[in-house]
Amino acid sequence: MNIDKETFKEHIRLRLKRRYGKEIAEASRHDIFDAVAAASMEYILDNWMATRKAFDANPGRQMFYLSAEFLMGRALTNNLINLGILDMVKEVLTEIGHDINEIEDQEPDAGLGNGGLGRLAACFLDSLATMNLPGHGYGIRYRYGMFEQKIEHCRQIEKPDNWLEHRDPWEIKRSDLAVDVKIGGEVTLIVDEQGRERFTVKNAEIIRAIPHDMPIVGYNTKTVNTLRLWEAYSPDGFNLQLFNDMQYLRAVEKANQAEDLSRVLYPNDSGPSGKALRLKQQYFFVSASLQDILRSFKHRFGTNFTKLPDFAVVQLNDTHPVVAIPEMMRLLMDEEGLGWDESWAIVTKMFAYTNHTILAEALEKWPLDLFSSIIPRIYNIVEEIDRRHQEALKQLYPNDWERRHRMSIIADGMIHMARLAIVGGFSVNGVAALHTEILKKRELRDWYEWKPQNFNNKTNGVTQRRWLKLANPGLSALITETIGTGWETDLSKLKALEPYVEDPQFRKRFAEIKRNNKVQLAAYLQKTQGVTIDPDSIFDVQVKRLHEYKRQLLNIFHVMYLHNKLADDPTIEMPKQTFIFGAKAASGYRRAKSIISLICAEAARIDADPRVKGRLKVVFAENYRVTLAEKIIPAAEVSEQISTAGKEASGTGNMKFMMNGALTLGTMDGANVEIVQEVGRKNAFIFGLTAEEIAAVEATHSYDPHLYLGRNPALARVVHQLVDGTFGHEFQAAFKELYDSLVHGVDGSRPDSYYVLADFDAYVQAHEKVVSTYADQDTWNKMAIINVARSGIFSTDRTIAEYANDIWKIKPIAVK
Repeated sequence: MNIDKETFKEHIRLRLKRRYGKEIAEASRHDIFDAVAAASMEYILDNWMATRKAFDANPGRQMFYLSAEFLMGRALTNNLINLGILDMVKEVLTEIGHDINEIEDQEPDAGLGNGGLGRLAACFLDSLATMNLPGHGYGIRYRYGMFEQKIEHCRQIEKPDNWLEHRDPWEIKRSDLAVDVKIGGEVTLIVDEQGRERFTVKNAEIIRAIPHDMPIVGYNTKTVNTLRLWEAYSPDGFNLQLFNDMQYLRAVEKANQAEDLSRVLYPNDSGPSGKALRLKQQYFFVSASLQDILRSFKHRFGTNFTKLPDFAVVQLNDTHPVVAIPEMMRLLMDEEGLGWDESWAIVTKMFAYTNHTILAEALEKWPLDLFSSIIPRIYNIVEEIDRRHQEALKQLYPNDWERRHRMSIIADGMIHMARLAIVGGFSVNGVAALHTEILKKRELRDWYEWKPQNFNNKTNGVTQRRWLKLANPGLSALITETIGTGWETDLSKLKALEPYVEDPQFRKRFAEIKRNNKVQLAAYLQKTQGVTIDPDSIFDVQVKRLHEYKRQLLNIFHVMYLHNKLADDPTIEMPKQTFIFGAKAASGYRRAKSIISLICAEAARIDADPRVKGRLKVVFAENYRVTLAEKIIPAAEVSEQISTAGKEASGTGNMKFMMNGALTLGTMDGANVEIVQEVGRKNAFIFGLTAEEIAAVEATHSYDPHLYLGRNPALARVVHQLVDGTFGHEFQAAFKELYDSLVHGVDGSRPDSYYVLADFDAYVQAHEKVVSTYADQDTWNKMAIINVARSGIFSTDRTIAEYANDIWKIKPIAVK
C-alpha cells in the first residue's frame, strides 16, 4: 500500500489531539500506540468497506467460521506487515522519538482464546483474507481472557486477564445489528394466522447480543474480512425501583447474569453452575451468529430459503458450536414458518464439523436436565432429530441394538454433541492424517461405516506471515535475500532453500540468526522474570497447553534424571542445557497444576544445587500466550512434541518450530507423522510407543507400570522423589497424587494412563541422540535448514485451499 509518511504522521497527530488533547511530544507510549492503530485503521477501513461491497454484490457462497475461541495475538505489527507499511511506520515512529518495539508492547494479547483450537482459527482467518476468500469468523467478545498466569511459590496463580482495560482500537461496535437470544422459559404451542402449528418460548430471559467487528487484513491484498464477536447485555438489566429501595445488588442482578455470558473465556466448569454458564455461552453466540447470517441472506435473497445453502456454509470448530444445528432448525421452523422436512433438507447442506480431539472426555456431552432447562426448545428439536435418526438406524441395523445405542444422540442421560454434528452435518474432518484414521477406525468407526463419504482429512497449518515473517525477521530476511519474495503467500517456495544446505556461508548466517534469537530471548526473560539463561546452552522447548497427555511430566522427569546423574558424578561430560516450559493449566485441572508446581520446584532445586548449576537450567515462562510464543519459537533448537501416541489430534506448535529451524523431538503422533514424512527420520528425533502399539496394549489390559520401574532403577528413583521428601512438605499431597496416578491409578483410572513410564527409556535415548548430534554444529544446522525448507506444506494457505475446494466450495472474490 502506498502511504505517504507525512500523511500518516498527521493522522497520528490528529488522533492524539481529538482523543487525548495532547501533542505528540506530550503523549505516552500507550497514547502513541492507540494513535498508530487509529491511523492504520484509516486505511484498513477503506478496504474493509470495499470488501463488504464486493461480497454483497457477489451471489456466490460465503463461509462462516463458528468458534468458541480465536487466539489472535497482537494486531499492530501483523496488520502493518499485511498492509505493507511496517518499515514506513518504523521510520515515522523513529522521527517522533519512539521505538516500534516499545510501542508494540503497549498492546495486550486479545483475550479471546487459549490453545491450539483458537490459534488455528486465527491462522485460518489470516489465510482466508490473504487468499481473497469470503470467509468470516463468529465468536464471543470475552471481557476477560481465561486468566493471566503468575507463578508464586511454585504454584499457578490466576489473575484477571483484563485485556480490555483500554479500549480495543481495532474493533467497531455495531449496535445497529444487535439481536436477542432467549435462555430458559417454557415451550408453548401456538397456531398462526394460516392455521399452522408453531412453537414459541415464553417467560424466557432475553439476552441482547451486541456485535463488535474486528478487521482481518489480508497480506498484500485489498481483502479485509470480518471477525464478529458478540457481547452479552441485558436490555432490562437495571431495576430502578429496587435501586431506589436501596437493594443495590438485586437492582443489577439481571444485568450481571447476562453479562456473565461474555465475561470470561472458558470459566471453570467443574461444577453444575459452571457447566450451565458454559452451555449458555455456547448457545448465546451460536444463536446470535445464525440470526445474523439469516438476516444477511434475507437482505440479499428474500425468503426463498432453499437457496440458503448456496449462500452460507458454516464450519463448526469442534463441538462447542454444534448447538447451531438444532438452533437453525428452530429459526427456520419457529421464526420463518418452514416445515420439518424442508428445514432439515436445508440444514444438512449447511454445516460442516471439524473434530479436534481423540480424548473421550473432550467429546462434549450435556446432561439432559441441564440442557432442557437452559434451552428447552432446542432440547425438543434434538429429541426429534434423534428419534428420526433412530428410525433410520433401525432400517439399517434392525438386529444390532448395541450399535444403535452407540450411535444415539441422546444416550445414558446425555446429549452427545459430536454425534449431533455428524447426523446434522455434511462433512466431518480430522486435522492430521493419523488423527483422521483413528477417528475412522476407532473413535468414530460406527459413524464412518454409516456415512464414509462424509469423512475427510484436513491437516492443520500455521500462517507464515505471523510465525515466520513477523516472529523471526532475521530468518525471514535471509530467506528473501536467498530465494526472493513470494514465499509469504506460497510457502512451498521454501523448497528452493534446500540446495543451500551445502553452502557453508548460508549455514553460518543461519546459525548466527538462531544465536541472535537466543540472545534476545535470554534478555527478555531476564527483563520480565529475572531469570538468567545461557545462550550457549541447548534451548530445549516445550510450550503448549498443560494436559497430562501432552506429557510435560515426562519432560521434567528426564530433567530430574539428568540432575540425579550429575549430582552423583559431577565429572560426567554433558553439554549445557536449558529446558524452557510454558503452559497454562485449566482452572479446575488440579493434577495439571501439580505438574506446573513440580516443574518450578525442580527448577528451584537445580538453581540451589552447586553440583549442577550452570550445566542444567529449567525455566517456566509465565503467562504463555501468542506474544511470548513469538519470542520463544524463533530461539528454540529442540521442539518437544512428546504427546502419548494416538492422543494429539494434530498440533500446530510442531509446525511453527519446524518453520523456524528447531528439530522435532517427538512421538509418532498427530502432525508429527507428516513432519517426519517431509523431513525423514534422520532429520528428527523420534521415540516411543506408536498409536497401534498402545491400542494393542489397551486391548489386552496388559500394561503394568511396575515392570518399567523394576527394570530401571534411575526411573524408579525419579518417581520415588515425588514422595520421599526431595521437594519438602509443601507439595507433599500434590506430588503424592502424581505418584499415585502413575503407580496405582487414581479415582478408578488405570495407572500411568499416558504411558510416561513406558516411554521413559526411549525418551532418554532420544535425548542422548540430540546431545550427540548437537555436538556437531555443522550437521545440526544442515538438519535445521532442511526442516525450514520442507515446512511449506504446513501453511494454513494450503489447509484453507483444501477446505475451500473440498468442503466449502467457495471461490476468491476480487476487491477493487
